[in-house]
This record gives sequence, C-alpha cells and structure tokens, in this order.
Amino acid sequence: MPNLIMEYSNSVDERVNVQGLLEDLHQVALQSGLFDIGAVKSRALSCHDWLIGDEGDSQDFIHITFELLDGRTIEQKKALASQLMSVLTEQVSHVRSLTINVREMNRDSFLKVTN
Repeated sequence: MPNLIMEYSNSVDERVNVQGLLEDLHQVALQSGLFDIGAVKSRALSCHDWLIGDEGDSQDFIHITFELLDGRTIEQKKALASQLMSVLTEQVSHVRSLTINVREMNRDSFLKVTN
C-alpha cells in the first residue's frame, strides 16, 4: 500500500530526468524490505504554481511524501527517508529545495478495492 508521491516545480523538468529519478526512488522503496513489492506505488506530479517564502516561484523544489500504513518503527521510517534523500542529493543536488515527509496512514480508516 505504500505511496511515494514526488511533487516538483515544473522548472525541474528542464534539468532533471524525472522518470529516471522516480524509478530510482521507487527502487529504494522496493529494496527497503519494508513492503510487499507489488504494493508499492510511485508517481510524480509537476506543480505549475507554487510559492516559497519571499522568493515566490523563483526557487525550484522537489518534495517527496511517502505514505505508509502504521506499524513501522521510527528507525525504519528514518532509514527510508535517509535512503530516499541520498538518491535526491546524488542526482539533483542542484535543485534548491529537497524535502521528504514519511507519514503514517491509519489502518482502521484505510480502504482499498482491487479488481
């Protein structure tokens, strides 16, 4: 069920192979040992409108939200975030703002339908 969502300023498109980066981040999740491989979903969303501080839209960014069901330890979540950040800093250190948020979803209120 884990979802990796990479949001990025559309200015990143000009300098980054977004699909390649997404694939590398997806591999981190697959190789973490924390999830069933078939359950991991990753996607990239380009943002055309954004503001950061008093610099407006002049600052580019990549932000990763990693949603997972509760039950992982804080150490596991920190290690996952650190591995994802390593990929970002290795490949896109020229992007001004790189951030990651690993957050839990409550199993009691999560619903899933597959056909």
